[in-house]
Amino acid sequence: MEDALVIQKMSKRFGGLRAVQDVSFSVKKGETVALIGPNGAGKTTSFNLITGFHRPDSGSIRALGREIVGLRPHDVCAQGLARTFQVAKPFGAMTVQANVMTGAFLRNKSVDVAREKASEVIEFVGLSAKEQTPARDLTTIDQRRLEMARALATQPQILLLDEVMAGLNPSEIDQAVALIGKLSERGLTIVIVEHVMRAIMAVARHIVVLDHGQKIAEGNPREIVENPEVVRAYLGSAHVATPGETGA
Repeated sequence: MEDALVIQKMSKRFGGLRAVQDVSFSVKKGETVALIGPNGAGKTTSFNLITGFHRPDSGSIRALGREIVGLRPHDVCAQGLARTFQVAKPFGAMTVQANVMTGAFLRNKSVDVAREKASEVIEFVGLSAKEQTPARDLTTIDQRRLEMARALATQPQILLLDEVMAGLNPSEIDQAVALIGKLSERGLTIVIVEHVMRAIMAVARHIVVLDHGQKIAEGNPREIVENPEVVRAYLGSAHVATPGETGA
């Protein structure tokens, strides 16, 4: 299967802070890959580098067969790569429909066509009943849905989801997992940053783990949860079994 996204030795410093160092991984077309790690590991910085909000100091980022380092964010989006943000910031006074139309205008200059596309996406994410509701009046989960709808309205081939489940209760997390599953079934390539491990285990077939800006592990979900380096990064060395110990 062909790779949709290929990242090679991506690095970025902010002054004396090494935010991302020589990170490499790839995502196949139609695959859902999770990017995980403790706070400050470099996950959101990696998203910012991939989507053109920051330029890497070194390394290569290829999306859909094209080098995208140096492209501005809207050009990266036009290339077919869209993202959500960790903190949802909709246009509060605008309706759900108008917010999503801002994404649809990337590929549809006609207002009528953009409105039709927005309505399709709004229905897909489950916000049809609130299409004319001002975005500021939405609940947390509906703001997350709106954030995803705006990205989907740009008709991406690759979708980067940055902690779309933050602040959700267990039932809402299940709804979000189901929605991501529907996107995957449509063949969309997805990279997701998330801290909710049960959700990650449900949606991702492949996981990349960052710690202090470096990749420390990569593999399928079972390999990752059994990896001592991953356990140490998340929980501390006291939780890593020493040789000869057996689990309960």
